[in-house]
Amino acid sequence: MNHQEMAQEIIKAVGGTNNINSVYHCITRLRFELKDNDKVDNGTLKKLDKVMGTNISGDQFQVIIGNDVPKVFDAMVKEHPALQRSPEKKETKSDNKKNVILKIFETIAGVFAPMLPAITAAGMLKGLLALFVSLGWMSAGTDTYRILSAIGDGVFHYLPLLIAVSAARKFGSNPFVAIALGTALMYPDMSTLLSSGESVAFIGIPVTAVSYASSVIPILLAVWLMSYVEKWVDRVIPAALKLLLVPLITLLVMVPVTLIAIGPLGTFVGNGLSGGINWLLNEGGLIAGIVLGGAMALIIMTGMHYALVPIILSNIATLGFDKFLPLTYISNMGQAGATLGVFFRAKDKKLKTVALSTSFTALMGVTEPAMYGVNMKYKKPFAAAMIGSAVGGGFALAFGAKAYVLAGNGGLPGLPSLIGQTFWYSLIGMILAFVVGAIMSTVFGIKEEEGDAEALAQFSPGATSTPAAAPSNEAAAVNVDEMGAPTPTSDETAVAPMTGKVIPLKEVNDPTFGDELMGKGVAFVPSLGELVSPVTGTVMNVFKTKHAIVVRSDNGMELLIHVGINTVKLRGQYFESHVTAGTRVQAGDKLLSFELDQIAKEYDITTAMVVTNTADYKDIQPVNLGEITMGQEVLKAQI
Repeated sequence: MNHQEMAQEIIKAVGGTNNINSVYHCITRLRFELKDNDKVDNGTLKKLDKVMGTNISGDQFQVIIGNDVPKVFDAMVKEHPALQRSPEKKETKSDNKKNVILKIFETIAGVFAPMLPAITAAGMLKGLLALFVSLGWMSAGTDTYRILSAIGDGVFHYLPLLIAVSAARKFGSNPFVAIALGTALMYPDMSTLLSSGESVAFIGIPVTAVSYASSVIPILLAVWLMSYVEKWVDRVIPAALKLLLVPLITLLVMVPVTLIAIGPLGTFVGNGLSGGINWLLNEGGLIAGIVLGGAMALIIMTGMHYALVPIILSNIATLGFDKFLPLTYISNMGQAGATLGVFFRAKDKKLKTVALSTSFTALMGVTEPAMYGVNMKYKKPFAAAMIGSAVGGGFALAFGAKAYVLAGNGGLPGLPSLIGQTFWYSLIGMILAFVVGAIMSTVFGIKEEEGDAEALAQFSPGATSTPAAAPSNEAAAVNVDEMGAPTPTSDETAVAPMTGKVIPLKEVNDPTFGDELMGKGVAFVPSLGELVSPVTGTVMNVFKTKHAIVVRSDNGMELLIHVGINTVKLRGQYFESHVTAGTRVQAGDKLLSFELDQIAKEYDITTAMVVTNTADYKDIQPVNLGEITMGQEVLKAQI
């Protein structure tokens, strides 16, 4: 079946052109926005040549194809050009209305994600201190304890300052001005003034007494509004006076506005949200645990859990504990148990291997492969996981299970965050979720023809594959369309395309690469923002968003190098391409440059390098693991 025929069959299987609002593609899959996902014929899709599987992510229906996806896409839009939509296309007003909740969740996640290393480190230290005191290894009154407590408590006391920096970066304002705003709110004399019990006014306008220490919502709202004020002031102030007047006017406007309006409003909203959720968790007991525990997987899938991060942090900072976090652990254990049940019932050896490995990763706190790749794919195990989580959640909340720190991992490695008076209730809830999930999944069984054991549903790592614009001093190029499929002619050794640390491909936190769906290879944690060619050959493709590139060696090895995870969302920002499709390169020639520090603020920078024609080789093995310099041998393939 050629690409044109494949495209037509896929269109039929997803319900025809009348069911397609638009389609574009990433590095591994076609991404459809369909009018009705129920019209999709999954059975027909999975029988098609080159279709590795399907996945639904939000409103998007994905058909996983692999390396041939650009050709299938081109054939599809050549026949039906109205279906094509560029990922860079601006959203319409209806799109904005439709996605407003999702945007709020993504914004909150974008603000809090960069802070997690500091928060989790402080949280883990607080958990360990609590454990040491409970075991009698340390006294709470010693100088050592007080110093260590300052390390753990300081982050949460000055949480508004961390939020100010991260929010400023997210909203595009000056982070140092944002810090200045936060420090004004937390200045000791200001705190004393607001807590004095006396009426406070600014130029005659009453100021509501609010404590900003450990708060979350007020500073988040303040920095968001500050980003607009700062940009407006910047537009109207002459260039010669910007350095002095823009930050001055911004602070003179924002500090009073925050004290008078935003602070009280943010505190009211924050207290209302946390109060309502905490009331449900405290008073709902068994019923709340069953409902929230069972629905936790759905909450995580929709991204709604990100909206609860500020409430969780506020609870830990002010109350010293949070009751929502244990449910995330319990939900993960339910997914792990249900996948283990698939292992017990499956007959296909490959599916058994996938189920067992993803069950283990779910126990370690990484649930996506289990949840999307196995449980949702076969439906009944997902229901079993929800039942197990409901049982475990009901037990945990019935006995008031709490988390005392934010550990950053919802699996077994994160257990220290649960250490405290209710630790055993949390642990029993996790065990119940795992055991009940496994039992129910084993009882329910699966219909193996409903799933695809060879393809896990993944989060997208990819991007559109339109070739990047050629640099003006482009080297001699060849016509890649005339080169055909690669045929290896000899053994091949590839060199490291970047300087940093080499890790096994399976450690990449994206199943497309980690489970070798695209082929075997290695991964890198770069320390420099430069990518060079690992072989002598021809550049076959530079993706429009510049974060991924395909190079084919003269001996027939085809290598895909993908910089970072989900970096397609940057749409080329921070990346610069030095080659284009058809460029002849020597091993070590520069391909891409990227701003490592900027990208690493929001994205996992782990870079995968895979041999996309792996099937043409008998063996592909890493030559080196650990620290490496670009140009050193890193991967060997034998025909």
